[in-house]
Amino acid sequence: MSVIECRELTKKYGRQQVLDQLSLTIKENKMTGLVGRNGAGKTTLLKLISGFIHPTSGVVKVFSENPFNSLRVSANSIFIDDQLSLPPALTLKEILEEAGRFYDNWDEELADGLFDYFSFNPNAYHGNLSKGMKSTFNMILGLASRCALTIFDEPTTGMDAAVRKDFYRALLKDYIAHPRTIIVSSHHLSEIEDVLEDVLLINDGKVRLHLSVSDLKEWAVGLTGKMSAVAKWIENKEVLHEQESGPGRIFSAVKNEFSEEEIQQMKLDGISVSPVPASDVCVYLTRRHKGGIDDVFNRNESV
Repeated sequence: MSVIECRELTKKYGRQQVLDQLSLTIKENKMTGLVGRNGAGKTTLLKLISGFIHPTSGVVKVFSENPFNSLRVSANSIFIDDQLSLPPALTLKEILEEAGRFYDNWDEELADGLFDYFSFNPNAYHGNLSKGMKSTFNMILGLASRCALTIFDEPTTGMDAAVRKDFYRALLKDYIAHPRTIIVSSHHLSEIEDVLEDVLLINDGKVRLHLSVSDLKEWAVGLTGKMSAVAKWIENKEVLHEQESGPGRIFSAVKNEFSEEEIQQMKLDGISVSPVPASDVCVYLTRRHKGGIDDVFNRNESV
């Protein structure tokens, strides 16, 4: 069953086009990572899915209906980000109590356990918390709600390294025990890939890749060797990234369309073949220059 369907989804703010005829489907009970650079359209897409804003054109369906002003979607989904607005007159404990009244699947035991683990003061107010503590409290709301659709948009903003690790471990453990559709948006795939099943990469308002983490890890290979030897093998291939790796040597990240026999022949040609980390693949696919920042210096040196 598809929980989310977007067809030719476009969103403009004035003359700025943020999403460009984007189409995608997210199935039930999947943990999906939404990744992309700043300005790629991640938050806009999530707000459309959550029903906070209208699309300029195209169709978005959540639980088979338009999410905007949908009580069904609101009752069965939660959107967590660092701009989450909560009642300023209620204490943290009172907020959890009210959340328990709204969400049918609310897990009070989990909420209380996480609340105590992270040493929150029940009489404190959300507006007085530090940025990291706000993110941590918001995380408790997102997990304990046990919504059929749970969205975390850059959930670890302000958290220190130890709390980030605790969050992702809690997320994975609760997802395994209570599967549901979860989307986690992040700039840092390397930080979240161990808890994901699928990765959705968007760039310039369009879907660049949407596949499983295991497939993404095999999507590209790195070839390192003499320039002449590597050039022979990357001709007519999709080259994602190139950089010098020593005098007369080059490293090229290439879409993996090679057979096992071809890889063995490369090795005989003196080429080292290595996997390309999933996070690097996403960086390379969303970068405008194959050589990255080195292109700036290479251009300056040639002037």
